[in-house]
Amino acid sequence: MIDVNNIRNIVLLGHGSSGKTALAEAILHKTGLINRPGTIEDKSTVSDFDDEEKQREHSIHSSLLHTKHKEKLINIIDTPGYPDFVGAALQSIPAAEAALVVLSASAGIEVNTRKLFAAATTAKKARIIVVTKMDAENIDLARLIKNIQDTFGPQCRCANLPSTDKASVINCAANDSGESKVMDVAQAHTELIESIIEADDELMESYLGGQEIPDRKIADVFVKAIVAGTIVPIVFVDSRSETGISELLDLIVQCVPSPTQAPPAVLKDGDKTTEIKADPKGPLAGLVFRVGYDQRSNMKYASIRIFSGKLTSSTSLLINDDKRPVRPGHPMRMQGGETEEVDSVSAGDLVTLAKVEALKVGDLVHDGRMTGAFEMPAIPKPMFSLALEPASRGDEGRLSGALDRLCEEDLCFKITRDSQTNELVISGLGDLHLRVMLSKMEKRFKISVNTKPPKIPYRETITAKAEGHYRHKKQTGGAGQFGEVFLRVEPAERDSDPSLQFSWDIFGGSIPGQYEPAVVKGIKDVMAAGVVAGFPMQDIKVSVYDGKHHPVDSKEVAFRAAGKGAFSDGLSKAKPVLLEPIVNIEITIPADNMGDITGDLASRRGRISGQEMLAGNMVIVKAQVPLAEVAQYNSQLKSVTGGQGSYSMELSHYEAVPPNIQQQVIAQYAKKS
Repeated sequence: MIDVNNIRNIVLLGHGSSGKTALAEAILHKTGLINRPGTIEDKSTVSDFDDEEKQREHSIHSSLLHTKHKEKLINIIDTPGYPDFVGAALQSIPAAEAALVVLSASAGIEVNTRKLFAAATTAKKARIIVVTKMDAENIDLARLIKNIQDTFGPQCRCANLPSTDKASVINCAANDSGESKVMDVAQAHTELIESIIEADDELMESYLGGQEIPDRKIADVFVKAIVAGTIVPIVFVDSRSETGISELLDLIVQCVPSPTQAPPAVLKDGDKTTEIKADPKGPLAGLVFRVGYDQRSNMKYASIRIFSGKLTSSTSLLINDDKRPVRPGHPMRMQGGETEEVDSVSAGDLVTLAKVEALKVGDLVHDGRMTGAFEMPAIPKPMFSLALEPASRGDEGRLSGALDRLCEEDLCFKITRDSQTNELVISGLGDLHLRVMLSKMEKRFKISVNTKPPKIPYRETITAKAEGHYRHKKQTGGAGQFGEVFLRVEPAERDSDPSLQFSWDIFGGSIPGQYEPAVVKGIKDVMAAGVVAGFPMQDIKVSVYDGKHHPVDSKEVAFRAAGKGAFSDGLSKAKPVLLEPIVNIEITIPADNMGDITGDLASRRGRISGQEMLAGNMVIVKAQVPLAEVAQYNSQLKSVTGGQGSYSMELSHYEAVPPNIQQQVIAQYAKKS
């Protein structure tokens, strides 16, 4: 087992094409794990081992790597960068002590960079900003540093700077002189030291008193400062030439907190919280942060961060509150798509288990001495949806199982069976996300599907009071059927619960009480089918106040038909209308695009409800807009903002559809006669 103090766990976060995978390759090559660094173009990287990733030339899943530098084990989690696959990055954050937030010198701070930096900050992780492609042409690194500080805060300080010829980097902690075109090295040195010693009151007093602080003390407090967040180091690298890689590795082993130096993990069990110390001799406690399936054998792999205790092949493993133990099999380390069996793994390390079907992302694994759950980062709600059906009739049964497996891998991929529209709907973070998931399903499970935009879940209601009456009479030679119902309908409060407010106001026994359930069934039949365009109804009050029965011919089926007919009659006079779902939408965009977006929302019948300025020249636009107008908003937003915009939305309420729109919907959805 590896000493917990000699472990460094890092997660690579950043926007797509920022250089995370190339950085991981450079690290593996520099530490002697591979003979030559692979490239995305050659489809030869250790991280992007999946066929889908090779074909698309970008990461889709998180990938586990490990190496050693100066006797320290460095576990690396390489994560996808495109917003459509942000779920894999977010669920990997709890497994590491530090986040290396990677951004390209040429592209600068992109939308996912902001999101993931914020997520790492919320999770109280140490953060290091790694600027890749530092030798790119026509870049202004001084301006980039200012943008980083404006966006993420003044605690972002240069830990190194590119030399004048960009063939090396200058260590700003150890040097107060040197030649760099980016900024004055002495100034960078002073800013860095001041941010570091902020974390130690005694050192701060000495510094303010004019005393010289020894380099040894600076090094000792660096870890404390990075954990406290008083310093977020900025480092520069070029992965292809491997400039700055050795210096980055030194920074990782010296300044990234070990599992014992980082804030302890916390288990929440109701109001009770338990801090978990990184103790190999303590009770076993681990978090499942990644689930994947081998594309050829379809074997399930679950990756776990061990926070306390030790896991071996003979460990009696419990999952969450389940009292039935499972055998973990052989613990393994992953190096991209390759696995290597190990005897045991203890506190602070990462381990992967095969074929433990019960494990899911977010699960607590323990030995019976722990209870509760780990807090996971909030993941964005999947808002882009497609309705699908199998291309072959024989695939209906297999389709559900295949989709369930894909959901286990990606928490941002959801499946629903819409009872209202009777469609099987998949939802994700964008068109690319869903297309990749369906491609994986076709390759892995040999299931093809046809897709189409899902139906909008409209509703129907009434806007006026009315009376309804129906007499059901049927005589066929034997016992007949008879039932007569008088009722009153009126609108209820919008979005009321229950959607049908029913009262039985019969006096004098004109309809025996035994037939009340039958009348209600008839009314609910109409509520489910609607009267305008075939959508379910809501917000209606119904009072049954009179009727007639026959001592012989009245029966349940007759009063069900009478209730249905009377309700339909009343609805036809009560000015029925179509309701549409209105969503609250929050759109994060560059401030330069605000006019375009607000104008576009207005054209979609949206109502702007507020705006909020963010650091880095970004703004959040808040609005309410009909779902029908933004159901496929992802592509429009990307087009307007050049891929810099993102949005989230959730159902707010239902409103009546304007008459001209209602006629279009009726023409599209009205039931065939």
